[in-house]
Amino acid sequence: MLTLNLISSSPITFAKSIPINSSPLFIRTQNREYLNSPPALLNKTTFLIPTKIHGYPLGLTPQIQDSSVKNEYLLGISSKNRSLIAKAAAAESNPEGDGRTKPNKTLKLALVFGLWYFQNIVFNIYNKKVLNIFPFPWLLASFQLFAGSVWMLILWSLKLQPCPKITKPFIIALLGPALFHTIGHISACVSFSKVAVSFTHVIKSAEPVFSVIFLSFLGDTYPLKVWLSILPIVFGCSLAAVTEVSFNFGGLWGAMISNVGFVLRNIFSKKSLQNFKEVDGLNLYGWISIISLFYLFPVAIFVEGSQWIPGYHKAIEAVAKPSTFYIWVLLSGIFYHLYNQSSYQALDDISPLTFSVGNTMKRVVVIVATVLVFRNPVRPLNALGSAIAILGTFLYSQATAKKKVEGEKKS
Repeated sequence: MLTLNLISSSPITFAKSIPINSSPLFIRTQNREYLNSPPALLNKTTFLIPTKIHGYPLGLTPQIQDSSVKNEYLLGISSKNRSLIAKAAAAESNPEGDGRTKPNKTLKLALVFGLWYFQNIVFNIYNKKVLNIFPFPWLLASFQLFAGSVWMLILWSLKLQPCPKITKPFIIALLGPALFHTIGHISACVSFSKVAVSFTHVIKSAEPVFSVIFLSFLGDTYPLKVWLSILPIVFGCSLAAVTEVSFNFGGLWGAMISNVGFVLRNIFSKKSLQNFKEVDGLNLYGWISIISLFYLFPVAIFVEGSQWIPGYHKAIEAVAKPSTFYIWVLLSGIFYHLYNQSSYQALDDISPLTFSVGNTMKRVVVIVATVLVFRNPVRPLNALGSAIAILGTFLYSQATAKKKVEGEKKS
């Protein structure tokens, strides 16, 4: 170790046991502590300097005569290194940065959420517009997966998004999550075709209930406040269902099955994709969309394929212009993928807690927007039930986020 003694007659000596692999952060911390030390402690300060000093290799003992150079050594750093250490110390003492970066972060966060909400609203509006005149959710859901698959292939081919390395184990690991994603997507689309968009979203806000139940069966434990948070979800959804003007059992069961599908997708993704953490969320969603398309389209042909051509002619008659119908279908497909893409990108940029709060508020925005666009009649008790269910979802997200933070601290 390099030992400094501030008695003027004492030389500066270098020991050969200086650790070469000392981390820069550790060295910066040691030097900063030295600079802040009281004079009485300076003669006991030890420095780690795993570099050459003014051309002297480690292990030699230079004789320093010049007082200015000697002062530099007494500080243990050159003037250049002192500047770097000062900057590092400032960064460590103020990890959030100065106030100038906060407006940029706030602006970026606003753009991420704004884009996510806008894309979701556009998807829900045009998805419902198409289903109102072309009530074939299996074909529409297949097209939306197709549009997302083509979008990802374009991004990969133009190198706008790095393409993940595709291996047989990776594809096998995706089969389960893609299957449940398919179930969740088609079930939601069936629900949208039978009831108001707002009602489907209220029922889909009950997804945390299924998540807690399934994960509890698999061995996860939840504190009492998590269980209490799902009570208003159940009560609110029940009240909304009883008072819904457009109530339909097909729509209700579609939304419920969609919840089950997406919960199982998340569970299977967590278990089967643990060895592929290098694949980012956008690429993962892209490959799930591609595999889901192969799952869904053959079944769609079997379920409703014979009705597509007559249904197409009726849809064209309803809108008068074929181009209008094509644009609606295209927008529903593109914005279905884009809002999911934005959600993954938002999760990369913000904390899970902020994301969960944003996701809850997204449902509120979508419900309000679709009620205004389609002028769906809303009874007071229906609105109350919807509000209680969404409040429960918010409380659940808060409770589970705190549970995760506490678990990370314990580990």
